[in-house]
Amino acid sequence: MHDTVQHLNAVRDAIAAAERESNRPAGSVTLVAVSKTFDAPEIRPVLEAGHRTFGENRVQEAQAKWPALREEFPGIELHLIGPLQSNKAKEAVVLFDVIETVDREKIAAELAREMSRQGRAPKLYVQVNTGLEPQKAGIAPREAAAFVRRCREAHGLAVEGLMCIPPADENPGPHFALLEKLAGEAGVEKLSMGMSGDYALAIRFGATSVRVGSAIFGGR
Repeated sequence: MHDTVQHLNAVRDAIAAAERESNRPAGSVTLVAVSKTFDAPEIRPVLEAGHRTFGENRVQEAQAKWPALREEFPGIELHLIGPLQSNKAKEAVVLFDVIETVDREKIAAELAREMSRQGRAPKLYVQVNTGLEPQKAGIAPREAAAFVRRCREAHGLAVEGLMCIPPADENPGPHFALLEKLAGEAGVEKLSMGMSGDYALAIRFGATSVRVGSAIFGGR
């Protein structure tokens, strides 16, 4: 068996174990396999193993590899998990099924325009900068619920979840707990949180999807 597929199966097993330990239904957590920086030949074994949900950081990189893979493997769901520039909104709406990084008014307005033009409605998450890190994208936690409301009321966007990336040098648990609390305040059900090093913990805090890259594909 290909090493990547072995790693994929190990992650799937760990997610199932975390679901059981948290008394959550089996299959309630979606695994987003983060394929950024990996080319089609490296992704193909994961697709051949039946996995269909992937995350990419950059619109341009995703454009170069996913259209051909989609022709070969039906049923792919592609998540944008990196920052979105407003001038890439058109391409993002064409390519992605889920955009997890809505984080400012300009992006919300551009996405609303493009979704109307294209007649396409990717699922949307608001990214929250739980650590208030100046170098990181995301809306401030205290503004999250109001921003979700503006996305809905001013732009007609059906935001379904929140996403966060905790500071690398901090215990992620309090950040996951904060995102869960904010989701309740904002009236959204989906929580995208947890990566290769902490996804089991994120599941205990209510993650509905986890973004796992290096634990599947190896180091970049």
